[in-house]
Amino acid sequence: MAKMTKKRRGPQQAPKAELNVPVRVGQTVEVEITGLNHEGAGVGRIEGYTLFVDGALAGEKVRARVDHVKKNFGFAKLASVMEASTARSMPPCPVYDRCGGCSLQHLVYEEQLRHKQQIVKDNLRRIGGFSVEGDGAITVHPTLGMTDPWRYRNKAQVPIGEESGALVGGFYAEKSHSIIDMDECLIQHQANDEAVAAVKKIATSLNISPYDEVRHSGLLRHVVVKVGVKTGEVMVVLVTTEETIPRVEELVEAIRTQVTGVASIVQNVNPDKTNVIFGKKTVTLWGSDVIYDYIGAIKFAISARSFYQVNPAQTEVLYNKTLEYVGATGTETVIDAYCGIGTISLFLAQKSKHVYGVEIVPEAIEDANRNAELNGVKNATFETGPAEVVIPAWKEKGIKPDVIVVDPPRKGCDEALLTTILEMKPQRVVYVSCNPSTLARDLKVLAEMYEVVEVQPVDMFPHTGHVECCALIVRSKE
Repeated sequence: MAKMTKKRRGPQQAPKAELNVPVRVGQTVEVEITGLNHEGAGVGRIEGYTLFVDGALAGEKVRARVDHVKKNFGFAKLASVMEASTARSMPPCPVYDRCGGCSLQHLVYEEQLRHKQQIVKDNLRRIGGFSVEGDGAITVHPTLGMTDPWRYRNKAQVPIGEESGALVGGFYAEKSHSIIDMDECLIQHQANDEAVAAVKKIATSLNISPYDEVRHSGLLRHVVVKVGVKTGEVMVVLVTTEETIPRVEELVEAIRTQVTGVASIVQNVNPDKTNVIFGKKTVTLWGSDVIYDYIGAIKFAISARSFYQVNPAQTEVLYNKTLEYVGATGTETVIDAYCGIGTISLFLAQKSKHVYGVEIVPEAIEDANRNAELNGVKNATFETGPAEVVIPAWKEKGIKPDVIVVDPPRKGCDEALLTTILEMKPQRVVYVSCNPSTLARDLKVLAEMYEVVEVQPVDMFPHTGHVECCALIVRSKE
């Protein structure tokens, strides 16, 4: 008989200690809201304990149901408004309370703009240690908003799924992968809504199976639509789990017939069990590989996977401010770090002597060179690699910038790039930011040698908590 061995037990874990906080999960509390956080949630306090309440506004007294607690703060859902703010607005979207796409439709637009200006000020003060009020302070201008803050997004990425045996497509409910079926989103360009609704209807009629995320089965995962706002051209991208699409000829013909302005129908194949939308293989089923659009006078080719700003109207506002801060007179040498597909570089090349763009993603540099050729721009040079490596190499070749422009991702500038900027000592740095907190952190580093003169917030994403900024930084010390 085989010898029985006693199973060894690991060390027993002590039961989780109760958090010593004044609220508990599931409890409904009354709380006064004193402000909004960067995501647009109301901020209140109960016995000094911070509670973030989704859907609540500053100046309101609300009832909220606690759904998560941590040591220093907790989260709650709005149950009812006892005393409403005069800035409260009725959200026009019928699924606003379920969809996670917008967080501020319940706040009148003028107050959204003021809130975003305040978020920028708070981050500069708290993280950067800067003064934003009084003499010698950084000027933080009022947020530049839109005259009509609806229907601004030129790209829709819609997950497809199944519900009660029927194909559904819409956006995910907040903090979940549960699809809210919808045919209209009020921040999407009308052409995006029309194309998505048409594809859903066509796919259903042709019995094309929707993707099941849990079972990793089904064919159609996402419908991605891009529209050239200035040109009216539409691209429809079908993201599928397999290369073969049944009745593909009928599918393509139906899309061509039913989607106004369609110039490109593309298939992307993503067989992986992943949350990433696109796979590695992309094929054009019909029409052009790209569509075109303009930001100002600059024309851009937009492929299925290329990055392009989703609000071109406000992008032009942001880039005009960047151009103003660069102070270009036609004699300047400008370096554009994080240049992407060359959007800012080509904009700046219109009024600069020469622009050098650097980007670590090779495909983006290919797009940048193509866009330069498309616009006949001869005074822009693009190179692949880390900015903190390429820029010093340019310096060794005798390239000395008058201005360095940075437009980093949300995580901010690489520390080595900030060191490189301080070593290069350009007369000006223009920082384009999509994250006020990392902007403040990086400006604190640059303040060793530079004066932060002013910051201009721009509302690129109305009805959400996001805000972009453009900061002017001028050398003050050797």
